Amino acid sequence: MEALLENYSKTELIALAKEQKKQASTLQNKVAGYEKKAVELADEITYLKYRIEQLKRIAYGQKRERFEKPDHVQSALPFEMEEEQKKELTEEVVEKITYERRKKNPNHQGRKPLPEHLPVEEIKIYPEGDLSQMVCIGEEITDELECEPARYYIKRYIRYKYAFKTGEGVLIGKLPQRPIDKCIAGPGLLASILVDKYADHLPLYRQVQRFKRENIPIAPTTTTIEGWSKQSLDFLQILYDHLVKTTKSKGYLQADELRSTH
Repeated sequence: MEALLENYSKTELIALAKEQKKQASTLQNKVAGYEKKAVELADEITYLKYRIEQLKRIAYGQKRERFEKPDHVQSALPFEMEEEQKKELTEEVVEKITYERRKKNPNHQGRKPLPEHLPVEEIKIYPEGDLSQMVCIGEEITDELECEPARYYIKRYIRYKYAFKTGEGVLIGKLPQRPIDKCIAGPGLLASILVDKYADHLPLYRQVQRFKRENIPIAPTTTTIEGWSKQSLDFLQILYDHLVKTTKSKGYLQADELRSTH
């Protein structure tokens, strides 16, 4: 072969080397293809074996899934535990089941007493039967918080008229000053309307419904009661002006996180 190569010129040797390199590269590509194909065939053989075993279990094994044997290619799940772990778990469960309820807090003072500023209506209850031959040895007191709904009533002013015997004129009792002239709502009712609306956030239309339940002939719309509210607020103008004056007299004002100095 060496003698033959000596007969080749330099150009021919270069061409021969390139040709052999090309053939070697082709052979390498074929080998890589065969190796890839071998891997694919091996995977396919493994899958087919798995399918054959699966079909055997379906044909000859248990029908329900929970009785099927685990697949040899599938990893076992760690559901089984050792005997010592089972014993510890059983003891822990028994301990929880036999838990005893704790006693009530001995420092608990019970319910709070009712406020002392409320009026008290006493209802005395005696035992039934003849008590003439018995002696009272004590009493038990039970307090109950009760509520009486708002009571509407008519305040009627009766002004008597007197005339002079000489016929010089007539005297009549002076009517007390009223918040709204010629208005059927008294000062207590007007104050209640404002408190319900602005302190308890009860809309006027719901207050009208309350009058309706009491069969009080107030206009079914809020026009009348709204007029009462607006005119009643005029009496609060003095308090409003005083509040504004007091607030502005301060050197530092703050509202809704907006600060300013005057």
